[in-house]
Amino acid sequence: MKTFVVGDIHGRCAQLRRLLEMLPRDETADTLIFLGDLVDRGPDIPGCVGHVMKLSQENPERVICLRGNHEQMLLDFIDDANSIWIDPSTGSDQTFAQYAGKRLMLEVDADFVEARRAMMRSVPGEQIEFMRKLPLYHEDDYALYVHAGLEDGKHPRDSSPHALLWTRDDEFYKNYHGKPCVFGHTPTPFLPLRGRLGRHGIYLHNSAIGIDTGYNIYSPLSCLSLPDFTLYQAFADGHTATHHITMLIPESLREMQRKAAGA
Repeated sequence: MKTFVVGDIHGRCAQLRRLLEMLPRDETADTLIFLGDLVDRGPDIPGCVGHVMKLSQENPERVICLRGNHEQMLLDFIDDANSIWIDPSTGSDQTFAQYAGKRLMLEVDADFVEARRAMMRSVPGEQIEFMRKLPLYHEDDYALYVHAGLEDGKHPRDSSPHALLWTRDDEFYKNYHGKPCVFGHTPTPFLPLRGRLGRHGIYLHNSAIGIDTGYNIYSPLSCLSLPDFTLYQAFADGHTATHHITMLIPESLREMQRKAAGA
């Protein structure tokens, strides 16, 4: 059995479909995990949410999607809990335009109210409920899976939701030695250099595994297979790449491979 883990997608539905077509996945035995951040920035956010939702509903035991901070921000905006999502830096303007069918225009307070109402009207109810039910972490024999990271190296069940969704912690990146933990959220070019060397864009250091390989026209959407450390990548221009990572794997991750081989 293998686990295939997909990093932050951000509306890149065409890339996602190409990536999933690459995977030698046994749908009855292998697990497919999405680390969250389906929404914002990309060209087909409704399609991305719909596709992942369909995969999850058709095979709930083998397809798991985690909640990312961008799903949380969108839900908070719809629920009138806060308006962080509406900041241009989040890429929410793309989500708004694709669902509401018009540009996001904010000039007076009433515009915020109308934007919230527009999202409530235009995002399909089943997609909102899907996002509400997304778990904050998953665990299997190989690893822990979270969107952003862990709180002081603790198990996700003992970490705060804020940490699981938002943390950016150098101590975790550099010195985490617990059960292997796969995370997204922070693009790997912003992670410590030592864990990025020779990794084809992902991050491996001690027990931390970062697979958010960024969002720009050159960034691949990445999927890592465990326990074999095969990396699958789909690029915006249509080309794909596969790498079997064998060099510079930290000892804690090799131990995971040895346990899997002996199971």
